Amino acid sequence: MPGSSSSRSSSTVRPRPPSEYPHDAASNLVARTSRDLPEAFDERSRLLPVSGGHGGAASEESSTLDDGDDSQKTKSVWYLIVLTISIGGLQMAWSVEMSNGSPYLLSLGLSKSLMALVWIAGPLSGTLVQPYIGMLSDNCRLPWGKRKPFMVGGAVATIISLLCLAWTREIVSLILGVFGVGPDSEEVKMTTIVAAVIGIYVLDFAINTVQAAIRAFIVDCAPAHQQEAANAMASRITGLGNIVGFVAGYAPLPRYLWFLGDTQFKVLCALACIALGSTVLWSTTVISERDPRNDGPPPANRPRGFSFFFTLFKSIKRLPPQIKKVCQVQFFAWIGFFPLLFYTSSYIGEIYVEPYLEKNPHMTPEELDHLYEEATRIGTFALLVNAVVSLLTNVFLPFFIAPTYDSVPVVAQLPGEADEVSKLSDEDRGSWLDCLRIPGFTLKRAWFGSLILFAVCMFCTVIVRSVTAATTLIGLAGITWAMTLWAPWAIIGAEISRRDALVRAQKLQASSGTSSGQSSDGTAEEEESDQAGVILGIHNMAIAAPQIIATVGSSIIFKIWQKPRGTPGDRSLSVVLALGGACVLVSSLFVAQIQDDPETVELDAEQGDTPERLVASTDAPFGPHGRNANFERQNRAAQGRATLTRNRSFGGAEMH
Repeated sequence: MPGSSSSRSSSTVRPRPPSEYPHDAASNLVARTSRDLPEAFDERSRLLPVSGGHGGAASEESSTLDDGDDSQKTKSVWYLIVLTISIGGLQMAWSVEMSNGSPYLLSLGLSKSLMALVWIAGPLSGTLVQPYIGMLSDNCRLPWGKRKPFMVGGAVATIISLLCLAWTREIVSLILGVFGVGPDSEEVKMTTIVAAVIGIYVLDFAINTVQAAIRAFIVDCAPAHQQEAANAMASRITGLGNIVGFVAGYAPLPRYLWFLGDTQFKVLCALACIALGSTVLWSTTVISERDPRNDGPPPANRPRGFSFFFTLFKSIKRLPPQIKKVCQVQFFAWIGFFPLLFYTSSYIGEIYVEPYLEKNPHMTPEELDHLYEEATRIGTFALLVNAVVSLLTNVFLPFFIAPTYDSVPVVAQLPGEADEVSKLSDEDRGSWLDCLRIPGFTLKRAWFGSLILFAVCMFCTVIVRSVTAATTLIGLAGITWAMTLWAPWAIIGAEISRRDALVRAQKLQASSGTSSGQSSDGTAEEEESDQAGVILGIHNMAIAAPQIIATVGSSIIFKIWQKPRGTPGDRSLSVVLALGGACVLVSSLFVAQIQDDPETVELDAEQGDTPERLVASTDAPFGPHGRNANFERQNRAAQGRATLTRNRSFGGAEMH
């Protein structure tokens, strides 16, 4: 019944008395709602009422709602660093698995033909685990927070998996030794291989649990107008974690850190565990989440078992248009990214060994092993160049990009807010960093250009014949990788954060008795299913599923074009990379459809990409012309906020 729904909402969320709200005008960054706010939230309804000449009580009421949500206040650069630092520790754990997992499994005696079945664990777990963890965390109501329990639990599972994987041979020998089985027996060898493969799958599931929770944690804790800045910081830390992982792989670690293990892989796993545990502990201890109990009870019919897939399918169908387009981009782009991630070192290595094989086509197996070992080191150096270029891009490119999604107002501002922004001092309004910004160079256009660059580089792999030129191509692809770690997450994060802020503002308004008291249980459940966790999980499905396609496609191409090891003229890897570039080129067409016009982005957030959107503007109190004029006033105020925010977030002007 409507009345009971209203009562439940009132009992769940208690409004703070007006005396407790801060009155700093510069910190009023949360969505404002007027008395015209719809009673039930629906993603295709008009979410954002137009503020007009409402004064008196209505204005005071909207101001109260604004001040009640501290999550939308501008955060300092140190806050963003601590918020995103855990993704750097996770990246180190992931890089250890990807760079050393295959050699370790081969050293245990696993055949190359079974290796593909092992590494399909990554995309498989990403397709299934992240949406499920996202849905579980969305419905979590522990007072500690929605995401922290999964961050900590996943980190503990990852640490245990890494340690067990590194010491698999010793653990298996110890257990079977109790039953009198010798450490060099065939039983120990086979059991070790099986245990290591199981450990890889458990590790991938644990890593995806942590990643799903961390990404949702960033979206939840960073305000809507700082999503670009927060995700740029996350991409920088990810790049730094990559470089640290590569450098650690080069160093003879057992010589200096013998107390952590007697092999390179053991020491790397121990260091990755320390990095992941310390960064997750730092983030979860310092950063405070909103109390999820204030969101009300979770849906009664929470998905369990196979019902999860039906719920997931429904969530995919009702994705906001902007997020749906980003997922389309990611699906095609990751078919092309997968070969670069897994075959770069082999591609560079094939170019390196080509002249040696042509000069001496009858090398002994020992000579071939030595030659390919050197080729692997050369190929790894290309990956290091790629990581360095990616990090430099993440550090410096944001200074040149004009704010887009950080500048879009969540809802209509109250009359006079533009005056408040204009009262900011000249020191706060401007900075020397503003001179670096290129007009019209938006995040979307930078992403589009990077995908075109990637496609061109991959097409060139077919004709390149020198190690230096090939390394240059892989290095240039680091620009695209940097944008991939930033742009899609920033666009999706800004969209989710705006929508969540609207829902919280509506609930706070309803609890204070300003709404009509009508609500819908079905609508409330839809709100819950569209929170950050499940949306980011669907986005990760768009990343993981194409990797399975790329794996199968690459295997077919290798079957057709690959030559025996040690035979010159093998071009199968360059063909795979070039076809991947073609898929990335297709993805750029979907990037062109993403909206980056501030007014269009706002309207999409209001009611979705539907025909009703065009009619809604004429139904507004001001009519179409008044609506546009009101938006221009809002956008000028928002641009002032965004300029100050980006200067602080990227330049470190506010370091407290």
